Amino acid sequence: MKIIDITLDRLRLELDPPLHAAWDPQPRRHFDATIVRVHTDEGVTGIGSGDTMDSFDTVKDLFIGENPLDIARHVKAIETANFHGGRYWPLEAALWDVIGKVAGLPVATLFGNSARTLPAYASSAELKSPEARVDAAWQAREAGFRAMKIRIDRARIDEGVAAVAAVREALGPDFEIMVDLNQSWRMAGDTAQATDLATTRRLVRRLAELDVFWVEEPLPYPDADGFRQLRADNPGLRIAAGEMHHSVPELLGYLEHDVLDVYQMDVVLAVGMHRARTLAELAQLRHRAFTPHSWTNGIGLLANLHVAAGVGGGPFFEYPYDPPGWTPERRDFMLAAPVMINAAGELEVPQRPGLGIELDEEAVRRWRI
Repeated sequence: MKIIDITLDRLRLELDPPLHAAWDPQPRRHFDATIVRVHTDEGVTGIGSGDTMDSFDTVKDLFIGENPLDIARHVKAIETANFHGGRYWPLEAALWDVIGKVAGLPVATLFGNSARTLPAYASSAELKSPEARVDAAWQAREAGFRAMKIRIDRARIDEGVAAVAAVREALGPDFEIMVDLNQSWRMAGDTAQATDLATTRRLVRRLAELDVFWVEEPLPYPDADGFRQLRADNPGLRIAAGEMHHSVPELLGYLEHDVLDVYQMDVVLAVGMHRARTLAELAQLRHRAFTPHSWTNGIGLLANLHVAAGVGGGPFFEYPYDPPGWTPERRDFMLAAPVMINAAGELEVPQRPGLGIELDEEAVRRWRI
């Protein structure tokens, strides 16, 4: 079997009203998605998505004519290409889709088959008043979720803590709450300083008193000592990070020095599926958790789900959900049907061979740039 072509579809869905994502300095007026297709000489086509695949044409020839099943070779080739500016992990997802289809198995089975379902948490996007966040939490609970992640803006800390407190009081101790401070990396154009360690320590203590399940990305990635200090301050609360940590050696350093409780590398944005599996298993051998970031689209979500379910990630899986600003229909506009949780609030691993992706080709044609 050989790769005969790799094609990209660049899609753009206009967002009206726009999404006011807490981590983005500008309202999002459109949502872009790049679909990667790996075509083979035996008629099997693999599909992936996630990062933008900018400038991929300059390295495409590294893969044409190669056997798509030679995944270790391809991962190394993607890493060499990434070193020079790209992040081509959606290609790896498409290759795993080919491998699963050839094997006649879901990719999660190839990654270990540890779980058929994972409990999902509703991952919010927007900053909302305490009253509005309580309403959103009840809506999530009624949809089946047993947990929600709430964003706190470093410039509006008191309002953010009040929203967490209001949800805790309204929904009680059986509804888990995660909090994301979005301080580890920045969107383009966001030049604001992160809150200093002393301020962050006080904030995390306040959140610990509200029985928060974890606090995510509370400090910039280079501040490993600060992450460890937060863990020492709050033994009953987990510290999570790593969603955009692109360096495998740095993540190995985090593991070696026991920096985090929860590792969150996104398989289509950060380190890829194969490397994420290795790092996740190392984390689990150290009694730490792997719960990947999944804020791309339904294809990227499925790639992360297959890896997490394969290696036994958890205890929750991120499900971007914050209606009306962010809905499954917006997120998965290129799919025949959006990826949905079941009545128990869990994401089921598709049992079709590969990643289980079914594109809506009419939507692809309609929204292609």
